[in-house]
Amino acid sequence: MVDRAESPAPHDSLPLHESVLDRLGAEIAAGAIAPGARISSEEISARFDVSRTVAREVVRVLESLGMVSIRRRAGITVLDPGHWHALDPKLIRWQLAGPHRFAQLAWLAELRSGTEPLAARLAAANATPEQCATLTAAVMGMSATSRAANTAAYLEHDVTFHATLLAASGNPLLAVFAPIVREVLTGRTEHELMPAQANPQALHLHAAVAAAVQGGDGPAAEAAMREIVTESATAIACLRPPAPR
Repeated sequence: MVDRAESPAPHDSLPLHESVLDRLGAEIAAGAIAPGARISSEEISARFDVSRTVAREVVRVLESLGMVSIRRRAGITVLDPGHWHALDPKLIRWQLAGPHRFAQLAWLAELRSGTEPLAARLAAANATPEQCATLTAAVMGMSATSRAANTAAYLEHDVTFHATLLAASGNPLLAVFAPIVREVLTGRTEHELMPAQANPQALHLHAAVAAAVQGGDGPAAEAAMREIVTESATAIACLRPPAPR
């Protein structure tokens, strides 16, 4: 059953079904609605004061993410995380908002360590002049906003850098990781896991990647990008609360 008492009204800034989806999806991702729990469109409709049509659309999206199953007679059942589409940006965003945020960030750092250094090496061979210019401009933007690295302005330049690098790899299977990296960087900013002032070494490494890509030096681009991912993972790990004894 869905607890109707604990959740506030959906955010007015989002379309109605997206607001309800974000609330319900985040609760499932956090374990507040546990695997095996059964819910119904009628409950969702009553709890969030939305139409049955909106409730059914929310359930449809949750089903597409592998978070619930819909069966005749059994109704809507919450599935365990092994069924979830773990790389969907929505799910990543919900998990970063939940109690297992640091574990999720550690797993994502491991994933990034296998994709972004490779993308950097490939970008050194495949990047267009326009993409090289965008990388350089993003680094300049990060430097200009480095004293407010926990703000949207810095985030925008950081996201542009990483998305451009992945696209510049020339491999469309690497390019699809851009929304995932966006959620990681956005989650760090929104949940106050970014320093107020950017790490100078991190800025230097971003500049080194851009220069290596423009110079066609694949090994140098790969090495610098690997250091960026390692620095980010280390910074997050230092903020992780100690496990309770």
